[in-house]
Amino acid sequence: MHRARDRIEHERWIVELERVADRLGLSTEARSCALDLFLADVPEADRSKPAALAASVYAGSLVAGDGRTQVAVAEAAGVSRLSIQGQWKGRLETAGLETPGW
Repeated sequence: MHRARDRIEHERWIVELERVADRLGLSTEARSCALDLFLADVPEADRSKPAALAASVYAGSLVAGDGRTQVAVAEAAGVSRLSIQGQWKGRLETAGLETPGW
């Protein structure tokens, strides 16, 4: 769970997450899950945040049953697919969720 202060501190990135979610047409549930995953473990360095955001969007879409491909999320977020591939499972684990077994 994140604090209200986290939303204020990371407002720029929350706006970016919503922009990516809009491009992908994600459901409200997927957006909420992606936001929670992002705010649960925001990287210190700004240069690391776009990949973390994209991985959170991808994982959030899976959890909500509104799954998008890594390629689609990467294009919408302006990051590489490998950035998402390397982070999404860790984001789920940090949040206490199980990763899919497929």
